[in-house]
Amino acid sequence: MTNEIILPPIAQLTPAPIFAPTPKAAKRVLEFFTAQISNDHTRKAYLNGTRRFAQWCEQHGIGQLTDVQPFHVAAFVKNLQRDFSAPTVKQHLAGLRMLFDWLVTGHVLDTNPAHAVRGPKHVVKKGKTPVLNNNEARAMLDAIDTSSLIGLRDRALIAIMVYTFARINAVLEMKVGDYFVQGRRGWVRLHEKGGKEHDVPCHHALERYLDEYIVTAGIAADADGPLFRTSGRKTGQAQAMWQQDVYRMIQRRAEAAGVKTKIGNHTFRATGITAYLKNGGTLEHAQQIANHSSPRTTKLYDRRTDEISLDEVERIVI
Repeated sequence: MTNEIILPPIAQLTPAPIFAPTPKAAKRVLEFFTAQISNDHTRKAYLNGTRRFAQWCEQHGIGQLTDVQPFHVAAFVKNLQRDFSAPTVKQHLAGLRMLFDWLVTGHVLDTNPAHAVRGPKHVVKKGKTPVLNNNEARAMLDAIDTSSLIGLRDRALIAIMVYTFARINAVLEMKVGDYFVQGRRGWVRLHEKGGKEHDVPCHHALERYLDEYIVTAGIAADADGPLFRTSGRKTGQAQAMWQQDVYRMIQRRAEAAGVKTKIGNHTFRATGITAYLKNGGTLEHAQQIANHSSPRTTKLYDRRTDEISLDEVERIVI
């Protein structure tokens, strides 16, 4: 089984009757949530936002899509800010803007009522992703019992996120053939958002971990098979791991290593970037390895200032 995109039933992709006043409009909305949006998480978020807007319109007596004006959207955004965080509100507004744009280009609407509406100001200088320090990350890797295939798999999976700054979904989409040798060095090919492929050379430790795992698993010849697979104990057949599988595995490994920090799948991306920058790496190169489009995004993962803050706090001697 692969992690292919599975669309919800068509009925679930129509937000509300207001967005389907005519068969043409209903078709255009359906195309937006299928052909235009490939990411499952984005689709779900935009559907939720659109449904909330439709519900708001119903409560305020707006029954026709053509009656929606910019001040209606602005009032909806203002209302959202009472119950939701700024990033969530901005995401809802972005979804509405994109949907209305799609309806305008499809000649369902004449203008986009959300185009001129401004969302709440939200400035983030540091990410909230929990980060492990070098000792904690090393302890997690060293605590894994590698006498079993599952141990070798888990060590390689965690290491690939640490040493390549990879997103968990990009790792889980890897095939065995996405680990290859080039110039006498191991490389990994990551499948990033938007169908982009990103090749990253392996750290020598990661290369060893991957080699040991693949040889023991006996999957070297299965180039098109998933790189990281379930044990198959429950289903009787090994399958590609899912994000939830990895999250549960990480919790078990952290507990076994005595790591108290509450971590998740994204922790190792931030951990790797921070460790790299602390060791003299540049933000520019970290951005390239992480395949970020902007250095500002990479900067969110730089948690070196956490240690500086802790040192300064310890100066308070009472």
